[in-house]
Amino acid sequence: MNESREKAGQKAAFVAILSNCFLTVFNILIGTMSGSYALVAEGIHTLSDVATSIIAYIGFKIGQRPADDKHHYGHGRAEAISGLVIVLFLTIVGYEIIDTAIDKLLDPSLITTPDIYAALMAIFGIFINLAISKYIINIGKKINSPAIVADGEHQKTDIYSSIAILIGVIVSNMGFPILDPIIGLIIGLIILKTAYTIGKENIDNIMGKVPDDRLIRKIEKIVHKTPNAHEAHNIKIDNYGSYSVVSLHVKVDGDMTVNEAHKIVHEIEQNIQNKLPAVKSVSVHTCPLGLEYKHEQKIDKK
Repeated sequence: MNESREKAGQKAAFVAILSNCFLTVFNILIGTMSGSYALVAEGIHTLSDVATSIIAYIGFKIGQRPADDKHHYGHGRAEAISGLVIVLFLTIVGYEIIDTAIDKLLDPSLITTPDIYAALMAIFGIFINLAISKYIINIGKKINSPAIVADGEHQKTDIYSSIAILIGVIVSNMGFPILDPIIGLIIGLIILKTAYTIGKENIDNIMGKVPDDRLIRKIEKIVHKTPNAHEAHNIKIDNYGSYSVVSLHVKVDGDMTVNEAHKIVHEIEQNIQNKLPAVKSVSVHTCPLGLEYKHEQKIDKK
């Protein structure tokens, strides 16, 4: 599984970097030649995509490292950390694009009317970015990689940017050239919005937010299908991005021997890990069936 996951991550990174290098060169070149600041801004944005794809892959690679003496549950959160580095890049790029767009709006003499080549590049960019973002996000979700998904979501913003550029070129050539820097401003704002969304998701991962409430229901169902196991409760899930660590309490017959209870616990742990691949580690605590107590109390009181 780890080997196939790593190959999929490498493939996603390679496609993202190669395609964005191509788009960066042509966006900046055609944007400069056609007089479209919005297209140049998109080229700068695409250049940042190359950097963030590299960062995402580095985080993915580190996250693949197995557990060791200092990281008992592995390095999975490295992917979420790389996602926050991507947010930093996006914020800087978004700010620079917005700043330059405002300068052009304040000094209309800097504005030029883009020609038809800018529109053709924008149309090309729409289809390329649609295909690339869909491909990367699908791989990221398939291998449960927050870093790859974040990179794909970043790529998706280029679709809206290209649509905005196309509209801007058309309207600019209808006698409203001021729309070009306005589109550049919108691109900058879209980038900042994407940075916020990616940042929130990755902070949730680092903070261990439960990835999906349905996971708790699935764990309960697995436990209740295990012979002699009752009332799964106090289920806690620690999210590591691409995988989770689970702890839970299960009620068993209080007259069981330690050996019998241990066998049930071991079966529950195996069943959860076999049926839920995203769960990397499970810890089960047994409680006597029929005994009512609060989990925060230190000693069970009959």
